[in-house]
Amino acid sequence: MLNTEIGRFRLVSLLEGISFLVLLGIAMPLKYAAGIPEAVRYVGWAHGLLFVLFILALLSASTAARWPLAKIAGAFIASIIPFGAFVLERRLREEERAAAR
Repeated sequence: MLNTEIGRFRLVSLLEGISFLVLLGIAMPLKYAAGIPEAVRYVGWAHGLLFVLFILALLSASTAARWPLAKIAGAFIASIIPFGAFVLERRLREEERAAAR
């Protein structure tokens, strides 16, 4: 997975997607239901860092693979929709398998 730009992008995308779900599903309820704002502070910071890495990896992978603008926009949109990163990763994995055949 880490041998190609797209592989590295897939890994960063998965990590960013997991951090987004942790932020929405765990940290925010802890902040608002349990009064623990630190959860959002730390998870939000980590998610923000991973989101920046996601954007950099997207630019790198899309340049290396010469993706059209529509595919780049779709990948970006997937990053701001809960579970979108997992759908994106699955599609990229299927494309990689199809190209290997």
